[in-house]
Formats: sequence, structure tokens, C-alpha cells
Amino acid sequence: MSRLWSPIVEKLVPYRAGEQPTGSDVIKLNTNENPYGPSPMALRAICAAADDRLRLYPDPTATGLRRAIGSKLNLTSEQIFVGNGSDEILAHAFNAFFRGKGPVAFADVTYSFYKTYCALYEVPHHEIALDAAFRCDPDVYRGAFGGIVIANPNAPTGLKMDLGQIEQILVQNADRVVLVDEAYVDFGADSAVALIPEYENLIVVQTFSKSRSLAGLRVGFALAQPDLIEALVRVKDSFNSYPCDRLALAGAEAAWEDENWFDETRRRIVADRGRTLEQMQTLGFKVLPSATNFLFTSHETIAAERLASDLRSKGILVRHFGQDRIRNWLRISIGTSKQCDALLEAMGDCLENAS
Repeated sequence: MSRLWSPIVEKLVPYRAGEQPTGSDVIKLNTNENPYGPSPMALRAICAAADDRLRLYPDPTATGLRRAIGSKLNLTSEQIFVGNGSDEILAHAFNAFFRGKGPVAFADVTYSFYKTYCALYEVPHHEIALDAAFRCDPDVYRGAFGGIVIANPNAPTGLKMDLGQIEQILVQNADRVVLVDEAYVDFGADSAVALIPEYENLIVVQTFSKSRSLAGLRVGFALAQPDLIEALVRVKDSFNSYPCDRLALAGAEAAWEDENWFDETRRRIVADRGRTLEQMQTLGFKVLPSATNFLFTSHETIAAERLASDLRSKGILVRHFGQDRIRNWLRISIGTSKQCDALLEAMGDCLENAS
């Protein structure tokens, strides 16, 4: 520990992001990026925004983007918050809603950044075990918690909860914030946005990184009743008044409007997800039913860590986690059809070499 650090820094265990290789000769299936490029409308909007106006600060309230989002989701601008990716919004939410309120509850197998936020903001946490099939039991989400965080669909498992289960958790925790992280919702789950008018304790967080293929732009948004949105704005304006630059706002708004590109690329991903899942099962893999743009898989005859290493030697990157319950599982992003075919061929070769 450096003697010049603040005491909390020594305790932090930073989130470990997926590898970002610099070469172009790998099939990158380790970070759940969309295999298809951004909307052509978004790219044109970004180029058009790259002019003399970059000398000016961007809109601190993302007015145009909030209006665009609200018009399609039947929400007002006061019910929408825009930030620098959903990770930043999640961090603001932990600070705004969970700090000083007792332990925040989330699943034992879920997005690992939640623990990092707890450490950063000194929020105690309580992990609720998923069942043997990695399913969430809503009945367990009750008690003296300071808040609840649900990733739906969950990562890294890819499993979804239905809206009835989400609503049950909201009812059981009427006096505390329930945050639903919907980073992957567009690939197969029902959004909890429909519940916002009924529940003042619900906040939904989404991102442009996955289904709209703008991970490199860093734009996310939160949806809730105005009281919760105001709390996020207060935290944001005490941290960084201008989280999204002009290019990001222009690109995100255009991507939001391009429903044809959004629907077509999602359709391709969902189709290849189903095909890849079936063929992996034919190879003897156990694969969880996915509502995301990735698959969570395990095999009895080859350890996940070895399989990840063997695939890497063939130029294919997948994600392996060292957590006890999922040590023998891999999370594999859905790529293009060609990339999925290459993955399946490589997995078959790895199994043959392991036997």
C-alpha cells in the first residue's frame, strides 16, 4: 500500500474487464459486444456532429436523447436519466440509493461490478444464492435490506425472470429501491419499464452498448419515477455535469430512431444463438437457455479453463470466471454466423484432443 493512498483504496478490488486485444486476427467472443456494426444512421450522425461545435460543452441534460427515449417508452423526460454508459449510472445509483441504508442484496452469481460499487461506496452487501439451476427465487428477496439489485436477464448465466417475479420483489420491498439492470433485455426478456408508473421504488437501467452496438460510445440510461431520477441528477451534477459528449449524444439518438437496424441485427443474433446452442448440445455441452447475446456453457469431459485456453490457441477468445460455483463454465458471446461456425468447429477439435 502506498502511504499516500486514501485508506479505502487499499480495500478496493477493481472490476476486471474482458480482454481487448489489439490485433484483428482473433474472434472476440469474450465481452458480449454486438458482432454487427452500429446503425448507419448513427455513424452519419456522429460524423455530422464532428464539427466546430466540439469547442462547446455538450448538453448536460441530454435533452434530445431523453425526449426520443421517452416518446417510444411512453415516459416523460423527467423519468429518464442519461449517463456515460450503464456502468456509470449503476455507480451513481449505488451512491444515491444504497449508501448508509444497510446491506444491498443481489445474487451470488451475477454482474461482478456490483461488489466493486459496494466496496467503493462502503455499502455492505448480502449475496442471495441462486438455486442449483442458477434460477432466482423471488421469495428470498425480502428482509432488512438497504436495497435490491436484479440483473434481468442475468449475467453471466443468461437466464431471465418474468415480470411477475420482478413485481413480486417490488411489492416485498416497497420501502427500498429495487434496481433492475436490463443490459441484455432486448435479446429475449420483458422490460420492467411497464411497471414504472405503478412502483415508485423501481429504477430500470439500460445501455446502448449491446443491442444497439455502441459499446465504444459509452451511453446508458435509467428509467424511473421523477423522484428517483432527481437523486441521480444530484449525484451526477456533484461528480460530472457533462457525462456524454456531443458525438455520443448524436450517435445514440440516431441509433434509437433506427428501429429497422435494431430489429434486423437482434433477429440475426437470436437466430444464431439458437442454432449455436443446439449444436453445442449435440457436442455434449450443457448450455443454459439464454435470453441474452451470449451462452453460458459447461462440459463434463473438459475443464472450462482448459477449453478457454485451447480456444484461445485457435484464435477465439471466450470468458472464464474463477468464481467457485461457475469455475467450470464459460460465457461465450454470439458472433456473426461465420464466427459461430468457427467456434463450433474449434470446440469440436478441442473435445477430440481432450479425449
